[in-house]
Amino acid sequence: MLRAFSSVGRAPPLQGGCQEFKSLNAHHKKEGNPSFLLFKIYGWNMKHLVVIPTYNESENIENLINRIFELYKDINVLVVDDSSPDNTSGIVRNLQQKYANLYLLVQKGKQGLANAYINGFKWGMNNGFDLFTSCDGDFSHNPVYIEQLVKKIEEGYDIASGSRYIKGGGTTEKNFFRNFISIGGNIWADFILRTKMKDILEGYSTYTREALEKIDLDSITAKGYIFQAEMKYKAFIQGLKIVEVPILFETRTTGKSKMDLSIIFEALFSVVKLRFKNK
Repeated sequence: MLRAFSSVGRAPPLQGGCQEFKSLNAHHKKEGNPSFLLFKIYGWNMKHLVVIPTYNESENIENLINRIFELYKDINVLVVDDSSPDNTSGIVRNLQQKYANLYLLVQKGKQGLANAYINGFKWGMNNGFDLFTSCDGDFSHNPVYIEQLVKKIEEGYDIASGSRYIKGGGTTEKNFFRNFISIGGNIWADFILRTKMKDILEGYSTYTREALEKIDLDSITAKGYIFQAEMKYKAFIQGLKIVEVPILFETRTTGKSKMDLSIIFEALFSVVKLRFKNK
């Protein structure tokens, strides 16, 4: 039976320097924990938080947030911004006047994808959430799939992970090099880590609180692209139930991609370190 953990003790402190906005926002009238989208799973009310890391996503973040709340009226969204110079955080602050369940963490400087997600998850654990969905800020992760990810949690899985490379999944990416890196990276990761996942590098996933606690966020060492694989590999060796859900990964149409050669090389070498570090 899947359990809810709304009364579990506080999560570890946030990593690095970051500033919290909105949990004490004056226009947020409710006291105590943030308001929640509740999922009744085996009789328990599950409080759900979508975590979105951002750096220079001013062209995408407003449309993404509007779309999420259009589909799920009472869902909670936390944006973790790395002090974007393009005023991404300012756009989110303005949207907080419209959405009572929108929260913001601003980190001091560019600290990277993994740090943003870890601090976002910890913030959610500190505030009593039970389900956590990781979602890119460039609109490559269509919010319509959130419901499908949560349904798998309702079926008893600990982690539901979006996948481009199982039946029903796909990508709109036309760039040969990017597709080669993505497919090759997943083949390489599966060869080394032996999880049998088809898309361990995909970042669109929903985790239970219990899964995050067993993964141990403070033990994560990856800084970038390989963060997703480390999370799922540690879940795998902990014996957690993981299921892949087909998604269509939509290539960003505005803004600049954060992918570069350093991230690719990190992924190649880090999976080897990950396997032997966790033998």
